[in-house]
Amino acid sequence: MKPGAFSISLAVKDINKSKEFYKKLGFTYKGGNIEQNWIVLKNDNAVIGLFQGMFDENIITFNPGWDSNAQNLEEFDDVRSIQTILKDSGISLTKEADETSTGSEYITLTDPDGNNILIDQHR
Repeated sequence: MKPGAFSISLAVKDINKSKEFYKKLGFTYKGGNIEQNWIVLKNDNAVIGLFQGMFDENIITFNPGWDSNAQNLEEFDDVRSIQTILKDSGISLTKEADETSTGSEYITLTDPDGNNILIDQHR
């Protein structure tokens, strides 16, 4: 199973302060809209999303179908296939994908330590 490109989605209090902080760590703007209180920053293969007012806790994020530059991959494991594998191995999901759908969809789950995981397919 390949869950896709990895990033961490950070729940921040002040997106502008956070952007400046991570800029000092060598991160550069990759995408998003600061006016909508979300941006994506990158440093080499490290990708972080800064989200102000969108969720309460940090989220581990995977994006099936994308590489670390958010470029489409030819071959990837669809989120619905990933869902089946996870459920078959006894992992409970907190949000399931509609198995009758195609294209964009997501699932969520929580690891044994309470860390939230988002597997978010954009195409």
